[in-house]
Amino acid sequence: MTLTRRTAEATGAADEPERRLGRRPGRPGGGTGRAVVVLVLVTVGALVPLFGPRVALDGTGEAAAPGSGGIALLRAVLLAALCVPAGELFVLWLARRVPGAPPQTPRSWAPWAAGAGLVAALGLASVVATGNLVPDSPADIDVGGLYETRDGRLALLEVNAFAAAGLLALSRRPAAQALPLAAIVVAEALRAHPTTEYGPLVGTGLTVVHLTCAALWAGGLPHVLRTLRTRAWRTTEAGATLLGLYARVAAVLLAAVTATGVWSTLRRMPPDTVLDQLTETAYGRALLAKVLLVTAVAALALWARLRLRHTTDPLGACAPARAEVAVLAVVVAVSALLTALPVPIRW
Repeated sequence: MTLTRRTAEATGAADEPERRLGRRPGRPGGGTGRAVVVLVLVTVGALVPLFGPRVALDGTGEAAAPGSGGIALLRAVLLAALCVPAGELFVLWLARRVPGAPPQTPRSWAPWAAGAGLVAALGLASVVATGNLVPDSPADIDVGGLYETRDGRLALLEVNAFAAAGLLALSRRPAAQALPLAAIVVAEALRAHPTTEYGPLVGTGLTVVHLTCAALWAGGLPHVLRTLRTRAWRTTEAGATLLGLYARVAAVLLAAVTATGVWSTLRRMPPDTVLDQLTETAYGRALLAKVLLVTAVAALALWARLRLRHTTDPLGACAPARAEVAVLAVVVAVSALLTALPVPIRW
């Protein structure tokens, strides 16, 4: 009888983390449900850039660039591939500042993200190499011509930067990925603001800050949640401390994203035309959708912060945080859509 009781107590203690996660002991931990959610997110993330240009341009009288849906999809993959390693490095930096932080960390997704980013960057470079047209065959691609244009050199920079980031992610010093990731951010900012634009340096600087903060914010939260899934983090106070620390920094990042986004919008849409262009231009419609999604993300983040404040268990704040990740994924897709739509005219 004593041996049976001790065995039952030991089993109950071992199953306690499972109960805290809301799962029944001895059963799979919701792997099928997570797989379905990921599949839905990937599908939505692909449909938004693929069909978004047609929906956004409907009734505006604007013409879409050739292959805008495919280009938007490639840019969505590129932006997501930038967010993943940037977020991992950011969370690892935060974790080192948590007192008594466990050494266990989840397996890095950075090498896979770099591979996906490399494929997307190669696809975008092939479009630039054919004069910003979708190539019908490999013979249409003028690789040597990439070195002769500004956009071509930026495309090559992104290809090389993703290749370097992937190799560094597999090296003994993965933190060195920060350098090629920074090069990608600068290349994207320069590409979005050609020299013919009014005040291109100001626009480039705003985009660098906007894209950096967005990548840290959107890429950091998934890695925080993955870290909290490890037993060492979810069963100690370090998990709640890490989530709280991320929430405080994320508030600053959100403020920076909002400020630079508003400033960039006012540079492209004068204040007296913003309301009209938000509904009458494709760019404005996509921007309005992004604003609404970011507002939803901010509300979910506030909900998670309030739940964390009233409990020391970080798992209590994970539900709204997971929803926040899902909406952030759609925000990335809409951001990629913006890069494929015609820039609004300054009325």
